[in-house]
Amino acid sequence: MSQSPDAPRSPDDVDVDDAILAEARAEASGTSSAARADAAADADQPDPLPPRSRGASLWRDRNFLTLWSGQALSQFGAQIAELAIPVLAVLLLDATEFQVGVLNAANVAAFLLVGLPAGAWIDRMRKRHVMIAADVVRAGALALVPLLWILGVLQIWHLVVIAAIIGIATVFFDVSYQSIVPSLVRPNQIAEANGKLQSTYELANIAGPGFGGWLIGVVTAPVAVLTTAGTYVVSAFALLVTRDHEEEHDPAQRGPILHEIWEGLRFVFTEKLLRRIVATTGTSNFFNTVSTTLLPLFLLRELGFSPASLGLIFSLASVGGLLGAMATPHIVRRIGEARAIPAAALGFSFVALLLPVAALTPAFAFPLLVCQFFVMSFMVLVYNITQVTFRQRITPPRLLGRMNASVRFVIWGVMPIAALLAGVLGTWLGVIPTMWIGAIGQLLSAVFVVFSPFWSMRELPDQHTGGAASAAEG
Repeated sequence: MSQSPDAPRSPDDVDVDDAILAEARAEASGTSSAARADAAADADQPDPLPPRSRGASLWRDRNFLTLWSGQALSQFGAQIAELAIPVLAVLLLDATEFQVGVLNAANVAAFLLVGLPAGAWIDRMRKRHVMIAADVVRAGALALVPLLWILGVLQIWHLVVIAAIIGIATVFFDVSYQSIVPSLVRPNQIAEANGKLQSTYELANIAGPGFGGWLIGVVTAPVAVLTTAGTYVVSAFALLVTRDHEEEHDPAQRGPILHEIWEGLRFVFTEKLLRRIVATTGTSNFFNTVSTTLLPLFLLRELGFSPASLGLIFSLASVGGLLGAMATPHIVRRIGEARAIPAAALGFSFVALLLPVAALTPAFAFPLLVCQFFVMSFMVLVYNITQVTFRQRITPPRLLGRMNASVRFVIWGVMPIAALLAGVLGTWLGVIPTMWIGAIGQLLSAVFVVFSPFWSMRELPDQHTGGAASAAEG
């Protein structure tokens, strides 16, 4: 129901020309000989992508189009469930503030509990296979909701358990999803692929909530959830017929699981620019969750909005995300990708204040909320596409899963804690004071990238080494 700073991908193999370019850049930035040896080793590997795909448009790439179409439908379905489950909890099961907090926490708790080992496990497996299994699990778990409702036994704790199961599957799906694109497209197509995938996500955000609100009114929230389960089945089928070029990792090169987890964490937190991005994103996500956990209670109970109105707010607001995805290349060309990150962070931090302001003026709450989520979505997309492309670009292929899992562990792992805190604060202080605490915290989240070297740079580094960014930062 809220837009969080973070989104999709990076290269899996490098051809000879790419390796030569990396070698020259490494020499210029003072990269160690060991890092250059790694780049040369990558260059010795056969290029997994067929020659016809080199430089070809993604519109002609069957593998990417298959993945894209499956994800488009599943993301559309996810928006329906994201609206239907809170409506079901608040209006049909009469959930309290604390119960809403627990439900929201269960949905994202897996990023905190299994996020780190998931990254190490995923780096040992075929990512597409992991995504298929995750889709099947999510579809099965969601199908239980209408079944329990029809049987007349559905309770709030059922939703909590189902949300937790879906959350675990989503951890494995998302970390794999953020790491699979490099095995489908060439390195110079990664940013374009990210933009297309994010544009689709925003289109789903536009159409999904509005359709979901209408569907809930027609067939009730529990039955509407079944639609989402169906889209996950379609996504699994699309992944089955997708053909990636990822190779199995050599078991002989695997180390102890704790060592591999530490290697991913160390890469994230020793890369200076990436560390600042993670700090801003994690802080923003924490306080955004505090603000928005109780949003269904505020809109459905205190303001008396219908589920259809709730869906319409998020549909109209998500147009901002679509425009943000479309505008990102132009913004990056105009001000530079490095400066786009703090500029976007300032935007989504300040606009967060409009959420509690809407509570002060109920008569104007609808347009204020549309404006708040519109600008938030626009700025978050600019931020996400730029920072995700950067972190994919600088990460060695063998560390992609662990890098993404380490980042997600921080920036999503804080969310279940924040959701529980929101439930406690909502019970103790009330819904609106809790939303003010979240908004002020989001305002402070931008300091890590605003007061940083990003402003003095134009382009971000692209070497597969932690030292490259440090040199650029200096």
